[in-house]
This record gives sequence, structure tokens and C-alpha cells, in this order.
Amino acid sequence: MSRNEITLQEMFSSVIGELREGGRWGTAHIYQSAVNAFSAFTKWQPMPMRKLSPTVLKRFENFLRQRNCSWNTVSTYIKVIRSVYNRAVDRKMVRYVPRLFEHVYTGTRTDRKKALEASDIGCLVRETEMSLQDGQSPNTRQKTKIFFVLMFMLRGIPFVDLAYLHKRDLQGNTLSYRRRKTGRALTVSLTPEAMQMVRMIANKDKDSPYLFPILQSEEGTEAAYREYQSALRAFNQRLAVLRQCLGMQSALSSYAARHSWATIALNKAGIDKYIVHAALNHIDDAMKVTDIYIERDFVNENKANTKVAKYVFGK
Repeated sequence: MSRNEITLQEMFSSVIGELREGGRWGTAHIYQSAVNAFSAFTKWQPMPMRKLSPTVLKRFENFLRQRNCSWNTVSTYIKVIRSVYNRAVDRKMVRYVPRLFEHVYTGTRTDRKKALEASDIGCLVRETEMSLQDGQSPNTRQKTKIFFVLMFMLRGIPFVDLAYLHKRDLQGNTLSYRRRKTGRALTVSLTPEAMQMVRMIANKDKDSPYLFPILQSEEGTEAAYREYQSALRAFNQRLAVLRQCLGMQSALSSYAARHSWATIALNKAGIDKYIVHAALNHIDDAMKVTDIYIERDFVNENKANTKVAKYVFGK
């Protein structure tokens, strides 16, 4: 290998450094995981960019599947390699090879059901109502239930968005924030039940800007990202224990709140599919330009959330 020849691992290192400098800790984490997997595939030997071929990529795909990686993980790692490769091409570091990624998987699959049964949501809601009526400071298990049900009641808010909420984001019973993933603004009107949950688990530290006691470090720092990652792992572990304690049939994870809200809204509460799509703040490529000119008031989305709340609370 020529001394001036760049390897895939070196290119990854450069891109990861740029991502970290830009404060994109989550994306940098994904890129690091991808290059770690590829390095394991090459037995930690450097791979010159010019040797990246359809055959090598297919072998890497098979390697990941043999390690029981899901198809979505395979797709993520392949797309990350493609992104790094494209940057190298743009910087004239490697020659462009047409259809290099044509025969490896870069799609999205729903291999596993993530939504809870309505009966399981009902069980969690009833358990949470008991905690609310108790009036005492909730223990760890009760907090886990409250956090999960609150995520559901906030139109399936992702855990990352919940963790980074600021106290100023909640004015009265109106929560306004931006998605961490897309940067798009959302507004959610909280039901009386949701407001009671917020009060029970809100951050008691007057000096902290965060609404909930999940993060301590300054937003945008690597320390805050690591705190989020640690909190997410702990939350999912507690949810797994809670599932066993309650004898629930459905898998219980942080993703389940979002998937369950969408499923119940569409299949049980009779909400129009477009409104469900908008309530989750999904980006429709066909509507991107139109969305620029529309000032959203989220009235229909909040009406939908009220209907879902009435369904699960039986009110």
C-alpha cells in the first residue's frame, strides 16, 4: 500500500473528528460503531479505499448477519460506509466506482413488532394512576412507569427529546420543543393526567435548566450525550424488568411508547393516518417544500392526542 494512499479507517477517523467538532455526538457514535464493525471484519487490518468493492461489501454484509445484526443495523452501517466513501470521492481521494453499493442492503425493515397491545397500555396506565393517587414521592419502579406513560401521552415523544427538554419549554399546559433528530418544532397540549405526571417527576434542582432530572451537563457537550446514552440504557433495562413484573406479553422499550401511540391512534381511536403522521412529526419528502410555507398550530394533532388519552384512560 502506498504511503499516500488513504484507508477507509483513516477516512472514518477524519469524518468522526469533524462530526465531534460540530457537536454531532450521536452521529459520531454511529460512525464509530460502523468502523469498529468493519475493522472487526478485516481483523483490524487497514483497508485501502481503492480496494472497497461490491464483493468486499457483500462479505461485510454477510459478516454482520452472522453476528446476528438486524437488517436495519446492516443497512445503517452500509449507508455510513457509503457516506464516508462519497466524501472521499468528493475530495478526490479515491476514484468513483459506479453501482458500488447496488447489491448490499440499504433499506428499512420492521422485523419486530414494537407497539404494545392496547391491554398492556391500559395496564401501565392503571398502575400509573395508582401512583398518582398515592400522592407520595414515587420510587424507581413507579418513576419508570410514569416516564413511559408520559412519553406515550406526549404523542410518543422519543426519550432523547424528553431528556433534553428545558423548563422553559413548558408554559402552562403547553409544551413547545424541537426534535433532536430533525430540528422541527412541535407543540403538545398536556392533558390534566400528563400535567400531574410532570409534576411528580419534574427536576427539583432549581439551578438546572432541564425539565426532568435525566441530564446534568451542558446541552451540546459530549458529557451530556454520554449522560443521555447511559440514561437510555438504564431506562430500557428498567422497562424490561417492569415487563416481567407485570407479566406483559408485548416487548417493552423506549421505542414502544411512540409506536404504541401511533397504532392506537390509527386503529383504536380512529385518527386519520395523515394526522398521525403529522403528530409524530414525520418528514414527508413530497411535502418538504409545502411545509416551509405552513405555520403549524398542531390543533388537529392535539385533538387526536386527547382522543387517544380518552381511549386509554377510559374517560
